[in-house]
Amino acid sequence: MAAVQAMPEDKFDFSPESLDIKGANFKGVYTFAGLVKHLAAANYFLWGGAGGDKIPAVITGVKGPESMTSRTEIIQLLKDSFASGHHAAAALTPENSLDMVPGPAGNKVPRVFGLTFAVAHAYDEYGQMEEYLRMNGIVPPASRGN
Repeated sequence: MAAVQAMPEDKFDFSPESLDIKGANFKGVYTFAGLVKHLAAANYFLWGGAGGDKIPAVITGVKGPESMTSRTEIIQLLKDSFASGHHAAAALTPENSLDMVPGPAGNKVPRVFGLTFAVAHAYDEYGQMEEYLRMNGIVPPASRGN
């Protein structure tokens, strides 16, 4: 959340495609806001099934709600998706960890997979967000000194 909140509103739609770096091909990559919406959607698809939470109607695919453009709304969507993760983690027991639950793309996955893969996926997206912050001259919060 700290990395997402570190990106100012006027840079929230940043994409490295706009930098026109010689030899680089960033055509079609997510904007920063797109990364956040994608992460929130993936969280819901993985954690919602694992915890029994309903996926919000605004999320219809892995890219997240395309019509959502407000930084405030997007950040709240991500916060809410993490709350779904906390709910799913609290519901996990040794007895139900291998139960098949709804996962991405309508697939069934073991409950424990939904919980663990969401964390791994979040770190992947976090790494991209850190690069986007640095491309805008922002030191990511986790890299700042005490």
